[in-house]
Amino acid sequence: MKFQKKYIISAAILLALGAAVYVNWQFTSHPSASAKELGAASYVNATVASTADEAVDAAALSKEERNYFASERTKRQSMQDKVIDEAKELLRLEDTGEDERSEAQKDAEQMLKNFTIQDSIESIIRAKGFSECLCCISDEGVTVIVPAKELDDKAALVIDDAVTAHYDVSYENISIVGAP
Repeated sequence: MKFQKKYIISAAILLALGAAVYVNWQFTSHPSASAKELGAASYVNATVASTADEAVDAAALSKEERNYFASERTKRQSMQDKVIDEAKELLRLEDTGEDERSEAQKDAEQMLKNFTIQDSIESIIRAKGFSECLCCISDEGVTVIVPAKELDDKAALVIDDAVTAHYDVSYENISIVGAP
């Protein structure tokens, strides 16, 4: 009797182990095509280039284009620093009136707000697929500079949407320029 119990228990364990292996194999070797995986990413409004070489060519900027954007960004930063320094100096002067100080402080706050908005717009436009972007906000409107080879009708809509989402400006006052 003891001998039969040992074989029955061994057979039951072997059968349970076999069933577990079979169930594991069923679930791992045949994943369903429609099942979503936890943590899987999906892209919205993504476009796919026909070949990997075309994608690399489209994303790569020439040396002249990179130099243009770098020099323009440097010019803009030095101009912004100069304007901020002048505003700080005006606020430090003791012989300026309260009205002048108040006006200088409002101007400085507006400039800083515009600088932040420019950076936000540039980040969004680059996130939408542009390799490079510069945004300049002035009293007349907003000017966005992107590589000329990336400009088309769809690009204009994407840029207009990014600008109007972060800055209160009409479409007529948005200028889009293709960089050389």
